[in-house]
Amino acid sequence: MRINIVTIFPSFFEGPLGLSIPKRAAEAGLVEYNLVDLRDYTHDRHRTVDDVPYGGGAGMVMKPDPFFEAVEDIKHQGPIILLSARGRTFRHDDAVRLSVQPELTLLCGHYKDVDQRVADHLATEEISIGDYVLSGGEVGALAITDAVVRLLPGAIGDHEAAASDSFYDGTHVSAPSYTRPPIYRGHEVPGVLRSGDHAKIEAWRRDQAKRISQGRETGAGREE
Repeated sequence: MRINIVTIFPSFFEGPLGLSIPKRAAEAGLVEYNLVDLRDYTHDRHRTVDDVPYGGGAGMVMKPDPFFEAVEDIKHQGPIILLSARGRTFRHDDAVRLSVQPELTLLCGHYKDVDQRVADHLATEEISIGDYVLSGGEVGALAITDAVVRLLPGAIGDHEAAASDSFYDGTHVSAPSYTRPPIYRGHEVPGVLRSGDHAKIEAWRRDQAKRISQGRETGAGREE
């Protein structure tokens, strides 16, 4: 798989993509990261990627032409995602869908906004990672990249560990996890997890996953 990330801050990604699962996946030949500097597709000596908005108003808007030229130069295959507060919220199902694509292109906005023609005539979809505003699309692009790459076959050595992750089945978060020591500062690991009874442990985990998933909507907590 190849993941193209179009951004004015390529160096933002170099550290995170050189660590942990994203790094191991690249070293194993499962994924190639192509960091594209949007400023390379400008045509003035200041390498300008933004301009004032038509109609007036505060802030600057990213120009359409560098995005179009960058994507044309990539000769991409597959989805083109514009990270945008107007996009629908990214979910695990999206990560699964994107992980089977041969190529993925992520467009990172910045400043006040991106010219709407990028969304309407270049991107195949707009995605947000939540109902809040970030300085640019880089954080969202990194989150999507990580979520997609860890699903590539072979990226995680222990498939069972991945299969017990939150949202793996598309519905529930995972049950709480504990490790040694059994008692820390007076806080004890639930007895069922130390019982050795695998049927009871599995039932406890299913119950906790269901309870916490419901509690995320109602504000209720989990039970020991």
